[in-house]
Amino acid sequence: MSKKYPAPAGLSKKANARWNDVVKRWDLRPDELRVLEDACREMDIIDSLQKVLAEDGPLTTGSMGQVVAHPALGEIRQHRSVLAGLLRSLKLPDDAAGAGGEAEGRSSAARKAAQSRWAVHHGAAA
Repeated sequence: MSKKYPAPAGLSKKANARWNDVVKRWDLRPDELRVLEDACREMDIIDSLQKVLAEDGPLTTGSMGQVVAHPALGEIRQHRSVLAGLLRSLKLPDDAAGAGGEAEGRSSAARKAAQSRWAVHHGAAA
């Protein structure tokens, strides 16, 4: 557990582990901590919905007796999209780049420079 940024109350073990991993590796501003908390809570919502889906199956009976997709499928999709957006907004480096994040930053900068050179060379520069 991070002593500097303890995990918010009520998180699952999995979400708590994610919180601790992030705050241990990076210093976050208060607004970023809030985004991280929201992301951890989204993880818990997704896990809860997946449990419901595992119990009920992917299909259910609609109001007219027809077979329909379980409503949890759409909810899971929406919450995954929200989670992805929250994590993306934190702008944390990829895990493969390492905790320092410098490799990811250099890689992105190198890619942008190469694309710029290509654009200039091929007459596509703006």
